[in-house]
Amino acid sequence: MTGITEHLALLQARIATAARSAGRDPGSVTLLAASKAQPPEAIAAAAAAGLRHFGENYAQEGATKAAALRATHPELTWHFIGRLQSNKTALVADAFDWVQTVTEARLADRLSAQRRFHGPALQVCIQVAPAGAAPGARAGCPEEDAPALAAHIAGLPRLRLRGLMLLPVAGLDEAGLRAEFRRMAGLLAALRTAGHDVDTLSCGMSDDFELAIAEGSTLVRIGTALFGPRPGAA
Repeated sequence: MTGITEHLALLQARIATAARSAGRDPGSVTLLAASKAQPPEAIAAAAAAGLRHFGENYAQEGATKAAALRATHPELTWHFIGRLQSNKTALVADAFDWVQTVTEARLADRLSAQRRFHGPALQVCIQVAPAGAAPGARAGCPEEDAPALAAHIAGLPRLRLRGLMLLPVAGLDEAGLRAEFRRMAGLLAALRTAGHDVDTLSCGMSDDFELAIAEGSTLVRIGTALFGPRPGAA
């Protein structure tokens, strides 16, 4: 087995164990390969091992990889998981299937206007600001503003609201991480109560995905534990 295949088997076993421990079906958790800085060959190897969802942090890098791989791997789903800038929305709207980092209405408006008319709807998650984010930090939509942003997105053409995404602040202990993931699960439940057809809670990365699954995450974004250290990382 290749390294990626071995890593994937271990990750799938850990995801299944975490899900069952929480009384959940392991099939309710999607593994998204966070492929920033990984070459197309590594993504192709991960696809050959059975992965279908890939997340990119940089619009141009991700768009280039998606274009290079779509002919041979049309089954892959591409997620934009980096900071969404207004001058990149056209590229993101055209190249990706999902955008997990919508933080304000004007970005949603741009994505809706720039998504191709003949294509499927762009799947969208709201990135919610973590607790403890510095005032004024561009870390996500404030929790109290998320319901209004959800309603706005739900009313736009060519977008489909799917759920929430969280990137916690660094340095949280287990109790702090659990509290953050639980907060997001509660907000997702509130959106459902408000009538939104949302099904995605994107929480958890290589170091904390089991905690996220225990608190309700349906999609975990894993890079290092799958691919190993990023190329060029110290």
